[in-house]
Amino acid sequence: MPEARQTSYIYTYACHEDERELCRLELSSLLMHEPGVRHIGSSIGIDPRRSPFLHERLTVMFEAESLKELANSVRSLDLGGATFKLLYMDADTAETYEQKRTIERRIGAAIVGKAEMKRPDRLLGIAFAGGRWVLGDCVRSEAVWLQHGDKPRQYSTALSTRVARAVVNIAAPHPEGKRLIDPCCGIGTVLVEALSMGMDISGYDINPLAVRGARENLRHFGMPDVVKLGDMRLLEGSYDALILDLPYNLCSVMTDGEQLDMLRSARRLASRAVILTTEEISRAVMEAGFIIAEQCRIYKGRFVRQLLVCQ
Repeated sequence: MPEARQTSYIYTYACHEDERELCRLELSSLLMHEPGVRHIGSSIGIDPRRSPFLHERLTVMFEAESLKELANSVRSLDLGGATFKLLYMDADTAETYEQKRTIERRIGAAIVGKAEMKRPDRLLGIAFAGGRWVLGDCVRSEAVWLQHGDKPRQYSTALSTRVARAVVNIAAPHPEGKRLIDPCCGIGTVLVEALSMGMDISGYDINPLAVRGARENLRHFGMPDVVKLGDMRLLEGSYDALILDLPYNLCSVMTDGEQLDMLRSARRLASRAVILTTEEISRAVMEAGFIIAEQCRIYKGRFVRQLLVCQ
């Protein structure tokens, strides 16, 4: 949930061209604003480690129209004896290395306190965002999702950890008190990302080998066993969000009737679903009782997935 509704935050981000649509959808879901070219402003404060695309989060404490005005303002910053480091963040514009260091030295010299480059007590950020200079506490992201790619059980068409993490965030941008389900969990890529963010999620798969692989992967990362053997068409219960990565016909043959049965089961289990598919299934999705609220494409070379946010 938001840390402080009245506080302004600046986030920097980056993504590969193939994941630009996914990045936009994930960040707008998490922060309720459309991202700019390099940054996004929001009143919602989240840990930047949530997203595979976020780099830094700046909590705006000072803002000014010019560097001179900002330098005068930051003299009032009380660090309480703590050491600090000032980091320039690319937002409206991308400065050269020398320009960044010059700005850091100029504003850093106006801050009353001791600068420490290696292990500062506080990391401060400065950026030119939204046509103004801003400064405040900065939190840098860590690519915690990267280590999840090193798991004992792999599958060639499984989602990458980056995509899986973004998909989970789109399904449940504010997951507190929410129950999620992945009814065709495969080797558990989505489950790992959801559990690593502290989410309440259950996984099922009709394939005993997939269930065994998912359990091994979860155990590898010290995560609880949330996987059970089951056909999603027979599952019962009510969930806040569902993530369905439909089987691909290049790997498993599925009739139109079977596909529709799966989509109807998804609608019965949850009022909100994120569905991934390699085929055009809009008509079947609507026939199952969903409305497609948003969608995007995810590229991997010539392989294209469609992501549908359904309600």
